[in-house]
Amino acid sequence: MTATLTRKAGAPPRDRRGAARRARRRGPSAYAVLVALVALAGVMLLPFVVVVFNALKTPQEYSSNGPLSPPDGFHLDGVRQFWERVDFGHVLLNSAIVSGSVAVLAVLLSVLNAYALGIGRIKGRMWVLALLLLANTLPQEALVYPLYYMAKQVGLYDTRISVIIVFTVIQSAFGTYLLSSVMAAFPRPLLEAARIDGAGRWQVLWRVVVPVVRPTLSVLLVFFFVWTWNEFLIPMVFLISNENQTVSVALGVLQGQRLMDATMSSAASLLGLLPTVAFFLIFQRTLARGLTAGAIK
Repeated sequence: MTATLTRKAGAPPRDRRGAARRARRRGPSAYAVLVALVALAGVMLLPFVVVVFNALKTPQEYSSNGPLSPPDGFHLDGVRQFWERVDFGHVLLNSAIVSGSVAVLAVLLSVLNAYALGIGRIKGRMWVLALLLLANTLPQEALVYPLYYMAKQVGLYDTRISVIIVFTVIQSAFGTYLLSSVMAAFPRPLLEAARIDGAGRWQVLWRVVVPVVRPTLSVLLVFFFVWTWNEFLIPMVFLISNENQTVSVALGVLQGQRLMDATMSSAASLLGLLPTVAFFLIFQRTLARGLTAGAIK
């Protein structure tokens, strides 16, 4: 007992050894990287700070002090006027419906496609993947008129479901390409063990494959939501009525009509930015876990 206590007292604590090891690893290069990251974060946050400053000013204060000065008070007149002018609550709901539907449907379609291409290894899979990669490189300007013509022909023009269908297909092309490479490296013994236990194809997909690739699916879900939320060109062409407009379209239309001053424009930008920031902060841990864990546990 005495020998044990003596050995424990003489040995350095585990946390102390870890702190010393970490301190030895922190050389000048680590601090240089830290300073560079802080400077980069400051550069990236500077436009956001300017937008917040100007959103909280009055037009008179903006004219007299300029755009870079901090506000003298907490004025929300620009936010209130923009909210009432575009019915921002309804516009926000439209963006949430479109982005959320696209994120869920695109992930589901990507899983089904990637299961056939990556694990099923259907014939011509390389040609299909090359076609999907080519589709991802096409600019949206090249797709606008064909999509507009088809939406007119089937009677879906100026409806939210038309935008949901278009972006579900566009986002699932990227998701299929990414998930196919992940599922192509899926451990075959897991699949064979499930088949030996009597699992069918659907059971293998939902009970074996999907739980393993869940971190990748979470990352795709977050990316698809944010990407669709920020889309402007196709929603602007497809959603012409006020009751169907999304946040980005409402901002662009009101600025194009020159109905806003600088403070209201900043307030509108702040309102359009906050939902995506909140969504990212809510799913930040999921996103980081998915990026660091990789596709295969």
